[in-house]
Amino acid sequence: MEQLDLQGKTVLVTGAAGFIGTHLILRLLKETPGIRVIGFDNVNDYYDVSLKEHRLARIEAAAAEAKDATWIFCRENLADRAAVDRVFAEYRPEVVVNLAAQAGVRYSIDHPEAYMEANVTGFFNILEACRHSYDGGTAGVAHLVYASSSSVYGGNKKIPFSTEDPVDHPVSLYAATKKANELMAHCYGKLYDIPTTGLRFFTVYGPMGRPDMACFLFTNMWREGKKVQIFNYGDCERDFTYVDDIVEGVLRVMQKPPARGRDEFGLPSSPYAVYNIGNNHPEKLMDFVRILSEELVRAKVLPESFDLEAMSEKVAMQPGDVPRTYADTAPLERDFGYKPATDLRDGIRRFAEWYAAFYGPADS
Repeated sequence: MEQLDLQGKTVLVTGAAGFIGTHLILRLLKETPGIRVIGFDNVNDYYDVSLKEHRLARIEAAAAEAKDATWIFCRENLADRAAVDRVFAEYRPEVVVNLAAQAGVRYSIDHPEAYMEANVTGFFNILEACRHSYDGGTAGVAHLVYASSSSVYGGNKKIPFSTEDPVDHPVSLYAATKKANELMAHCYGKLYDIPTTGLRFFTVYGPMGRPDMACFLFTNMWREGKKVQIFNYGDCERDFTYVDDIVEGVLRVMQKPPARGRDEFGLPSSPYAVYNIGNNHPEKLMDFVRILSEELVRAKVLPESFDLEAMSEKVAMQPGDVPRTYADTAPLERDFGYKPATDLRDGIRRFAEWYAAFYGPADS
């Protein structure tokens, strides 16, 4: 892999108002001289739009402080082919990071059409735009990095989950669309010599996170006086990964596109790669819930009188869920010298402190 210097480059980040997208853009603006970041997001109402607007405001503030960086935001829908093509034609990105997607396993059970539009049609539009970025002999997109998910592993019983494992039995449409993205990327790499890297994220959490994820969801429910449900009667494990660790991995991957080459027929060999980004240390769900409640009390998000046992109940597994996730990160370590390592309590403490600052203490 050759090093791709991001200084002075134009980088398109889709899902710019999203959780990971925001944290990535903040790092790029702060640390990369001369960079021009093009943000792309339709700011839909899948969850609280005011949180997305808050993230965008954080980016605007960071861009204003950046001495030698440019931020441009395009409020567009990824499923709108014409809009995607316009952005590519106007700004000519050299690196594309596709984080836009309809997220959530459970939501996909009742709203499958949203996943086909955003995750399949939207990703197809990105691939087509990357393909045509080479028209006329121009340099085009040097690297497409895109978000996949640990969900592709389904009910995989072999642990840790390896990118070498077969992932042909998804248990949710969300997972199926993410696997479809990987297949589409491989195909476009083979046909059009587009360097692509897919990243299978494992249960990302942290400040400004998604309200439908456990860390944020449980906090909101407890604040409203509601019990949280612990699925599979608490017998679950998750490879929780702090958002800064995810972003560090994405940044390193962006700068090392898979090498182009030719097969025995003289055709592109598909410059394609897929990696796990996880903490490589699954946590028992009950330990996560206990630590979360303790840190929320410490940050005064919840009162000192909070009773975890009274405010939680253990229930059966639900459709689309899996009992455990566990990332094999050896290839990431081998190729990029990096392994996520933020301790769960440290990460949850940072989330709790952000939540307290954003929403106020329990007695406000």
